[in-house]
Amino acid sequence: MGMHYLIQAIFVLVGLLSVLAALFNWEWFFTAHNTQFIVSNAGRQRARLFYAILGLLMIATGIYFFLNVQGIV
Repeated sequence: MGMHYLIQAIFVLVGLLSVLAALFNWEWFFTAHNTQFIVSNAGRQRARLFYAILGLLMIATGIYFFLNVQGIV
């Protein structure tokens, strides 16, 4: 497995984690130290929206680079 495939898979998996955390409102995710800046400044609902959009962008980026490596895009 090439390194680029590993990086693409990480992008998709992290994006999926972010989207699922936003959809299911996971307490452990939104109380983590790294997310507290966004949650405290924007509120929980806007933080969920932010992380859903961020996750979708990461998934799209991983898919785009996969298709780019395959020569499709």
